[in-house]
Amino acid sequence: MDWPTIGVKLGLRGPRWHWRLMRWERAWREMLHGGAAGSGTPATWVILAVNLVTFSLMIIHGAMAGRGFQALFSPDGYLLLHAGGQYWPLVLAEGEWWRCLTYAYTHGGVIHLLFNMMVLYQVGPAIEAEIGTLRFVTLYTLTALTATGAGLLWHPIAPVVGASGSLFGLIGFAIVYYHRVGGPAAHHLRNFMLRWAAFAFVFGLVVGADNAGHLGGALGGAALGAVLPLGIRGRKSLRPLFNLLGSLCIAATVVSFAMLVISWVRG
Repeated sequence: MDWPTIGVKLGLRGPRWHWRLMRWERAWREMLHGGAAGSGTPATWVILAVNLVTFSLMIIHGAMAGRGFQALFSPDGYLLLHAGGQYWPLVLAEGEWWRCLTYAYTHGGVIHLLFNMMVLYQVGPAIEAEIGTLRFVTLYTLTALTATGAGLLWHPIAPVVGASGSLFGLIGFAIVYYHRVGGPAAHHLRNFMLRWAAFAFVFGLVVGADNAGHLGGALGGAALGAVLPLGIRGRKSLRPLFNLLGSLCIAATVVSFAMLVISWVRG
């Protein structure tokens, strides 16, 4: 593509912007070909950044609404829902389906946020490097949905926030996937994920977390880990499918956040 000409038309002048446009195009092409976490902008870091930004905006809104910095450690229900928390009565009665994804980027205090981001930092890059960026995005997004689906069955009128459903999805995926891979190195990773699952589950019991969502996320991840092809040939045959799924998941997440922002403007 003629990126200098395109950049000028977009108002992005200068070699620095042209270089960035070419880098973004290369990263996207690598993603579509199953690129690993070391290429382009890894989804793990983007997801982590979105979580941090969402939490920061909630804190700022709480301060502007006269709540001080209470939200830093113990945000109330209003702030959690305003920041995109899941609440099935609003989803079913008001059609706010975007909450089924935005809740996975909203957190009930800085301790909740830091713990989940620590887990993402520990397990995300290894899984993304193994399966590629678009498959990782698909895994993270679909397990957010299976987690909140389990919440609907278990506690349909309880507000829910947090990335832990998707994180348990990553862990459940890795346990099954690396078990299938076999060998000492893969089993070491499997056992590492099992330890994380046990630690996170116990932590969830102590703090009263949504273990129904944790189970739903883990089962969704385990199901994907059981069917994702291990060999290069199988991955190539399913590449178009995961390119489509990954692109749809990205689009659904972007649209969900756009709807959240629109709800703020209408609010």
